[in-house]
Amino acid sequence: MTSASPSTPPAELLAQIEKLAVELAHAAGAQIMDTLGSAIAVEYKRESARSGMEPTNPVSEVDKAVEAMIRERLAQRFPDHAIVGEEMEIQPDPNVEYVWVVDPVDGTTNFINGFPLFAASIGVLRYGVPIVGAIWCATSHELRTGVYHAHTGGPLLFEGRTVPNGRPSVGVRRRLIARPGGAPGRLDRWDTRVTGSTCIECAFVAAGIFVGGAFFGPFVWDVAAGIVLLRAAGLEVWTQQGGRWVPFDRFEAPSKVSADRAPTLRDWRQALAIGTSEAVASTLRERRGRLWRYRARFRRFVLRFL
Repeated sequence: MTSASPSTPPAELLAQIEKLAVELAHAAGAQIMDTLGSAIAVEYKRESARSGMEPTNPVSEVDKAVEAMIRERLAQRFPDHAIVGEEMEIQPDPNVEYVWVVDPVDGTTNFINGFPLFAASIGVLRYGVPIVGAIWCATSHELRTGVYHAHTGGPLLFEGRTVPNGRPSVGVRRRLIARPGGAPGRLDRWDTRVTGSTCIECAFVAAGIFVGGAFFGPFVWDVAAGIVLLRAAGLEVWTQQGGRWVPFDRFEAPSKVSADRAPTLRDWRQALAIGTSEAVASTLRERRGRLWRYRARFRRFVLRFL
């Protein structure tokens, strides 16, 4: 792997990869939409061994079916590419050149409760560097479903058309910024919003709906596609490494994991700050103050007695 170049793949191959990613995102969205109004089976992933803790991470039969469909079609088109999906715990070959990163339904809690903010995300990495992203969103800056997509070096597109840089408006003094649960509802310059979907927040920042966002423990499938969209929109992506904030470069497996196996990309989890340079700077200042961490801890403490 050290002798391989992380540079952009040939233009023809890159176009083929993006085309397939968009097709799969559309197929995932259609499969999700087909289930609306129907009864679906839901179960919850085991998150903690602590007694009395209610599970909070649901997975539906739709999540599993969408990921299975994507895996089947990818195996037919690019059998030598690896796949990292949220729902199937298959560890990727660490030496493979291309890895497709799939979140079949992001915002599953929203989806199973009928809250119309959810997405299907497909990102493609080359030696860990995000090169293609396609996110189907249940809503968009055009107030309809569709796919935001981009490839490295290209523009941000929605359904094949260039995305305008935010909504034209006059007199708006306070813009919106995405924040995790437990964050204060208003900052010095922005009002905060929580969507319940990391993928949608990445897409909305890229589209100029939000000026920025912050994620303090995302998985690779939450942000792989979104990073491509953000870069295509000319925005910043920073991550935390060794206690320092640095510009994001690529996904890499951590040095160790608790399980008795070698770490892989499935184990990646790092904080991210995204958006305009001003929004990212604000996020880094607030993060250093650890305000949200204490608010979230206090909220969990209170909920134990309700």
